[in-house]
Amino acid sequence: MTNTFDLQLDDIAHGGSAIGRHEKRTIFVPYAIPGERITARLVSERGRVAFAEGITVLEPSTDRVFPRCPHFGPGRCGRCQWQHIDYRAQLLLKQDVLADQLERVGGLSNVDVRPVISAPQAWGYNHHMTLWLNAEGRAGFHQAIAQADDGHQPVFPIEECHLLHPDLLDLYERLEVEQITGLRSLRLQIGSDGAMMFILTTHDDQPPELELDLPASVNLRLSDGQAVNLIGDIYTHINVRGRAFRVHAGCDFPANVAALPLLVDTVLRALDPRAGQNVLDLYAGVGLFSAFIAPQVELLTLVEDDPLAAADADHNLAEFEHVDVLEGRAEDVLPELQDEYDSAFIAPPADGLSVTVIDELSRWAIPRLVYLSSDPAVLARDAKRLAAQGYTLSYAQPIDLSPQTYYIDTVARFDRQA
Repeated sequence: MTNTFDLQLDDIAHGGSAIGRHEKRTIFVPYAIPGERITARLVSERGRVAFAEGITVLEPSTDRVFPRCPHFGPGRCGRCQWQHIDYRAQLLLKQDVLADQLERVGGLSNVDVRPVISAPQAWGYNHHMTLWLNAEGRAGFHQAIAQADDGHQPVFPIEECHLLHPDLLDLYERLEVEQITGLRSLRLQIGSDGAMMFILTTHDDQPPELELDLPASVNLRLSDGQAVNLIGDIYTHINVRGRAFRVHAGCDFPANVAALPLLVDTVLRALDPRAGQNVLDLYAGVGLFSAFIAPQVELLTLVEDDPLAAADADHNLAEFEHVDVLEGRAEDVLPELQDEYDSAFIAPPADGLSVTVIDELSRWAIPRLVYLSSDPAVLARDAKRLAAQGYTLSYAQPIDLSPQTYYIDTVARFDRQA
């Protein structure tokens, strides 16, 4: 294959790259758009697959727009991948990627993949983001290059970020992060009340020396998951559909807070909880979804392995006497449960469900599962495994919690065959 060549791009891949074919090989090109014709330069080859970079756009897509962030682009900040694509087109591409992954990875054809629910805000939507420190102590996101052979991903320092909540961006611009010694990562977080927080991790779990004159709490998250309060509060408070949720420093909570009412409604429609039912909430976090399921059911059981998140869930659902919060790994807790369940809501970590959990869910023969996925490839793999256990994927409803990126969140409903 020649090093430089013209290429017609016809499709999009999970991971955000556009796809074309040249000399009987599939070519992946980041920062390009299906429908474009470009001059590409070969970067690497793996058998019948190759990776290239765009040199010149010969025929641009009508969906191409000018990126807002100066850090965006090849070899720069890798936090965004699609700032060059009109937002409406991003939604269509995400629907296509989800359908493709379910068919190619999951072996599921003719799935009802619904149009993507758009985010209320396309910019400035993240209420928390984690930045990493490079060797010089400058903060940024992982660089948009392939990982090195040692698995290390270099950090690209940033001065601004247009995905970050504007108040957090203002706080970040005032922070002299280079003066904090021993820092490994820095999470910026803001609550619905406007209270801001830094959550730090260090290389040795030791608190750094701090001299901050900024309106923010500071907490240290240890490698064992515990949190140490250094300045101010240890909790953030998030309001969703009129309910306030307490969230320990560093605990998982969706960053796109403005989209959470849409996400909660989508989950509730799929789960369809009713009076007299028993419902299981697996990987329950701080109880966000359970808080809206609880008023409608007879019994609700939450399972969460992060002790701090489990404590938050206890606090956030304290008003409900028919709710049990069980702390522990799903693999350990599921075999010990005694109640029977009419449905389960499952929001697993990024790597999805273990075979053990899928086997346990099948053994219980729970009639309905509602699965919240953050990765279409992982969802497709788990859907294939669930299908082998008698579950049918009734529909997949993508919802965009991450505009300007290729990330796709999906609410998938599985019903067990009688």
